[in-house]
Amino acid sequence: MNRRIYGLENEYGIICTTDHRGGKPLSIQNAVMYLFREIISGRMYPDVFLENGARFYQDIGCHPEYATPECDDVFELVIHDRAGERIIERLSVSAEQSMKNDGFSSRISVFKNNTDTPGNTYGCHENYLMDRNVSFRQLATQLIPFLVTRQVYSGAGKVKSSNRGSYAISQRAQHIREEISIATTTARGIINTRDEPHADREKYRRLHVIVGDSNMSEFATYLKVGTMSIILRMIEDNFIGRRLALHNSVEAIQRISEDTSCKQLVELENGRRWSAVEMQREYYEMASRYLEYRDLDPVTEDIMGKWERVLIALETDPMQLNRELDWVIKKQLLETYVKSRKLKWDSAAVQMLDLQYHNIRTDQGLFYKLERRGLADRLTTDEQVSHAMHHPPETTRAKFRGKFVKLANDRKILCGVNWSYIQLYEPYQKLFLSTDPLQAEYEEASRMIYSI
Repeated sequence: MNRRIYGLENEYGIICTTDHRGGKPLSIQNAVMYLFREIISGRMYPDVFLENGARFYQDIGCHPEYATPECDDVFELVIHDRAGERIIERLSVSAEQSMKNDGFSSRISVFKNNTDTPGNTYGCHENYLMDRNVSFRQLATQLIPFLVTRQVYSGAGKVKSSNRGSYAISQRAQHIREEISIATTTARGIINTRDEPHADREKYRRLHVIVGDSNMSEFATYLKVGTMSIILRMIEDNFIGRRLALHNSVEAIQRISEDTSCKQLVELENGRRWSAVEMQREYYEMASRYLEYRDLDPVTEDIMGKWERVLIALETDPMQLNRELDWVIKKQLLETYVKSRKLKWDSAAVQMLDLQYHNIRTDQGLFYKLERRGLADRLTTDEQVSHAMHHPPETTRAKFRGKFVKLANDRKILCGVNWSYIQLYEPYQKLFLSTDPLQAEYEEASRMIYSI
């Protein structure tokens, strides 16, 4: 596909703490309702599309979830992913004020991570529009080794409370149980079989990837999605001729996560033993050959350059990437803290520091403190993110949806909105169905809606 739709869904962890000097306690369910109060207009269940084309709703387990609008550019996706953090941050500040007005002295903390203290996990789901003609068997066979090994640059890092002094590259790896599965909350698979394209089912498939971590680092998000986009082009063009299947993919993803030196070898079906970096190097070399005689757009060229640079650093010393990759940035931060305070790695203080790295409040989150001090690389600007909080992408179906949502909010129009349709209830019923997410404007719908 020359153009592809990308989307990210982040489930956020949420904690509501109460001032014990007389403040009334508040349940997490009620705290979530306060978080949504500003935007749900009295609905019983929090679920709303926003004026930037995104969807914000409550997922299973009282997790707020932000799904970006459809983007056809990887860099724009990174901007809209960061915009989601800023929207939720703004809503959390508003929620605290509303709680205070109602007599609750509580504070909401929201975390862009994938595990909580009891060991539960919640996801960062990637979505890619794909050509339906690619067989699912081919897709899974060629993609699983890539997904197993890309964690060396896309992992968020985690202190493992069950093992003293243990640090893992990925938060999600330990929760993967199958190679292929439809489940997202139990027997999670490296490849998820859910296929809801919200588009023409005869033409498109939606690849739903649940194996990855949520990233604070824009660089890591950009590389994670960008390399996937290149690999998917190669699969669609039937370019990957070499079989790279692993002997035991589930075991491999967990073993790779346990080794921060990135030297751990895993066995392939053919009996060879490679490290994750060697596997990624093989994919990179195939991608270089694939793109050699194709016109490169600036984003693809940039992704290839960053991919190569990261692999070179991982081969020598992963800690060189202490400005780019989440798991490395956080590991260095924690090591410095443990050494300076003479702490044990399984101490509550270290666990709390691990969690605070993912706090999306810019005045509290440790990642944002590092970023402000120039210790973590940034790709976007505040101006780009601020614009994306209120405006959808200009080149996808999200453009029309976002414009309509703003109009409906301003004029109090009774309507229903979803990814693939807009339904008017008043002054008369009318349904507008969109099966092409790459189409930004709908002339008939625009004429009617804007005449209201």
